Amino acid sequence: MARAAEPGERRRCGSVVAYFTSAKFLLYLGHALSTWGDRMWHFAVSVFLVELYGNSLLLTAVYGLVVAGSVLLLGAIIGDWVDKNSRLKVAQTSLVVQNASVILCGIILMIIFLFKTQLLTLYHGWLLTMCYILVITIANIANLASTATAITIQRDWIVVVAGEDRSKLADMNATIRRIDQLTNILAPMAVGQIMTFGSPMIGCGFISGWNLMSMCVEYLLLWKVYQKTPTLALKSAKVEESELKQLNVKKESDVKPTEGVQLIVEKDVTGFEPQQEKEVGCAARIAEPFVTFRDGWVAYYNQPVFLAGMGLAFLYMTVLGFDCITTGYAYTQGLSGSVLSLLMGASAVTGIMGTVAFTWLRRKCGLVRTGLISGVAQLACLVLCVISVFMPGSPMDLTVSPFADISARLFESEPLPTIASPGDNPEMVFATGMPTLLNGSTTPANSDPEMSPEPVPLISVSLLFAGVIAARIGLWSFDLTVTQLLQENVVESERGIINGVQNSMNYLLDLLHFIMVILAPNPEAFGLLVLISVSFVAMGHIMYFRFAQKSLGKQLFVCCTPDPKAVSDSSPHSNTSTV
Repeated sequence: MARAAEPGERRRCGSVVAYFTSAKFLLYLGHALSTWGDRMWHFAVSVFLVELYGNSLLLTAVYGLVVAGSVLLLGAIIGDWVDKNSRLKVAQTSLVVQNASVILCGIILMIIFLFKTQLLTLYHGWLLTMCYILVITIANIANLASTATAITIQRDWIVVVAGEDRSKLADMNATIRRIDQLTNILAPMAVGQIMTFGSPMIGCGFISGWNLMSMCVEYLLLWKVYQKTPTLALKSAKVEESELKQLNVKKESDVKPTEGVQLIVEKDVTGFEPQQEKEVGCAARIAEPFVTFRDGWVAYYNQPVFLAGMGLAFLYMTVLGFDCITTGYAYTQGLSGSVLSLLMGASAVTGIMGTVAFTWLRRKCGLVRTGLISGVAQLACLVLCVISVFMPGSPMDLTVSPFADISARLFESEPLPTIASPGDNPEMVFATGMPTLLNGSTTPANSDPEMSPEPVPLISVSLLFAGVIAARIGLWSFDLTVTQLLQENVVESERGIINGVQNSMNYLLDLLHFIMVILAPNPEAFGLLVLISVSFVAMGHIMYFRFAQKSLGKQLFVCCTPDPKAVSDSSPHSNTSTV
């Protein structure tokens, strides 16, 4: 009996070892390390900038504006660079640039924290201002490199590793999103504890050290994944031969023959274009980024999944998320920091539920219908947010102009309210500047207790967050649907530039939502912002419905028509792959 059981145990052990050494798991591990470092840095840099500038949000706002504007303008160019270079070179270069930028930024911030007083007196403070500009510039370079990494790994490598099996691709996409959800909560908590019980300088040193170690491990993991997946070298004719020799892998003719020939021909044709442009002169080289920008947006518009991508981008034009605006509003409505942290944890749980729902719905109803069902589910949950605007406790007042607050400050020279920072949390800094404006629940120290206002009911804010948290199931399922549609329907040679433009569209709508808040910052207008946000989400899903109608026609409402597990008679970027 013991001898009979030994082969079974060996097989099980062998399968476990095979999984932990597979390209798929190594890709997950590398993504987890990269995302953990990213989330720590994005959380910490905002806190650092607030701490450096005297508890003001000015530097944080400038940083956010620079980041959004850079990706908006350079998204297509970054994607084009991803397309024109070998996969390994792109992944390694973006990884090194990203981590090196974060390390350098951390060192500069440590120097500023140590010698801020001395820097403030040198050259009338201009040297300190230059340090601020340098920090924001390098942090922006790190974000652009992170964008390149996300495009090449999440939109390209994962497709190649999954091969022709679309079910495997869906599972990998869902797992990547689960990793994102977990790191979104755990990474800021970890670095926040270090900064709370240590100091901002210790936080800078920890993040710099983490990125140095993480960069070495991720570099090794990328090389291992590349070795285990020879098809990653099959991108262009020139790169193919040199990289396959590096890997000592025999080139096989039966690996995606038609697609390989097509892509090689495309690359051979485009390979002569730079030589022709060089002959024209310097003007052509100067104009090349602008031509790439234009061509990228034109190519994005001509994609069969254009409406689906636009639908996803419109979901970024919303205040119904766990950013500083919504959490600050909730804080001023009477919710404590501990309650907000629990709500953020609940949102992460529902986000993970959305990834599970995506894989189940895709198997049962197909990819396109999954997006439609997810959109309906999200809109149904957001109805609670609309109802919350008109419930007791809502500060919405349509008799007050949405622009009253900003016009008073601009034209009547009304001083800005002083901001007292509770700890080092930038979200709380934003919120505590206007508690008396939102619900009048803050009582002045010299006021009569008998004249203090009644506490505001929590019905409105409770319904608001119930809708936001529940809607994340549909939101993340929809996000995964559009992600896989872009992976399956975009030609491999255009995968980088199309996803770069998609990132630009996402940032554009996200930037518009911040501009919307800047134009109407008074609390009485927050309910109006909620209604506008739900309207944009609805418009996004209407665009997706139009795309689904074009793709499936009369079969759109015929459920229980799952996708085949693999594409046998068509390329992965054909329209039939979405049915």
